[in-house]
Amino acid sequence: MDLSRREFIHTAAVAALSMSKLSIAAPARNGIPYRVLGKTGEQVSLLAIGGSNIALEEHLTENQAIKLMRTAIDEGINFFDNAWCYHEGRAEERMGKALRDGYRKKIVLMTKHHGRDPKMAEKHLEDSLKRLQTDVIDVWQFHEIDELGEIIDIYDSGVLDFALKAKQQGKIRHIGFTGHYRPYVHLEMIKRGFDWDTIQMPINVLDYHYYSFTKEVLPIAVEKNLGVIGMKSLCGTPSPIVANNIAKPEDAMRFSMTMPISTLCSGIDSMEILHKNLEIARNFKPMTKEDIEKLMKQTADFAKNGTHEGYKSYEIDELPDNNALPEHLRRPEEEDEEELEEED
Repeated sequence: MDLSRREFIHTAAVAALSMSKLSIAAPARNGIPYRVLGKTGEQVSLLAIGGSNIALEEHLTENQAIKLMRTAIDEGINFFDNAWCYHEGRAEERMGKALRDGYRKKIVLMTKHHGRDPKMAEKHLEDSLKRLQTDVIDVWQFHEIDELGEIIDIYDSGVLDFALKAKQQGKIRHIGFTGHYRPYVHLEMIKRGFDWDTIQMPINVLDYHYYSFTKEVLPIAVEKNLGVIGMKSLCGTPSPIVANNIAKPEDAMRFSMTMPISTLCSGIDSMEILHKNLEIARNFKPMTKEDIEKLMKQTADFAKNGTHEGYKSYEIDELPDNNALPEHLRRPEEEDEEELEEED
């Protein structure tokens, strides 16, 4: 499927936005580019350590995971991702051990939770603080906001008041949210009015073509000066684009890093991958509009209908009636998608 002229206009617009925002940077450290995490003012490495993979027991022993994380810090990475739910707490526990001996003060620490009411949020926060062996979490994010009903719970249950209280108490410093499923959910989280500090979402070469966070949410996040945390640069594990020779890892990561994000979380489960990703970050140069257009043509057919983005295709409990949604939240109709295909 060839990209339409409309898609090229989108491509050029996002690329131009990317180039203009890449100037919001901090001095590199040990060759690793740094950027500012939105309104937080935190200076963070463009490459971040994803918390889930460091707890994969089939790939890393605890001692190997600790060595990997400390090596990453020594090499210049200072943003660490995690979540209360990862591997039943093992990911946070391993990270907490790695951050002993003075390493904690060298990083910006982020973890995520599923608190949709104050009681659950409090439990998740206290568990995370204990596992991570820290008195404060720098970025605490509401995790996996994938349904509109969850937005209602978060805004109406009092959990945001709890988060603000925890911030006042010095247990957390910045508040954000994440999601994988639909851009309209992220847009509604922003539109409801809470003063979010950060936002995490898929930013990759396949996302660009289907229910795109890159095109629909990223410009709004940048406009509001949110710290944007990119994820899923290789579109999943194992990577469908690498397995099918659609794009090289370095090209896929370079695309994500070219977008106006603050940092890119990468799942790293070996020293070999760590050093490869460090090399990609150190050699990073933004893609030109022509580079991006070429890559979008290359990935368009493979990206069709989100077939290879499993995180966008799972069944949610309730999918609201499209006609009942405000216009800015409506999903593309299937028949509209078919018409576009016929036009192409």
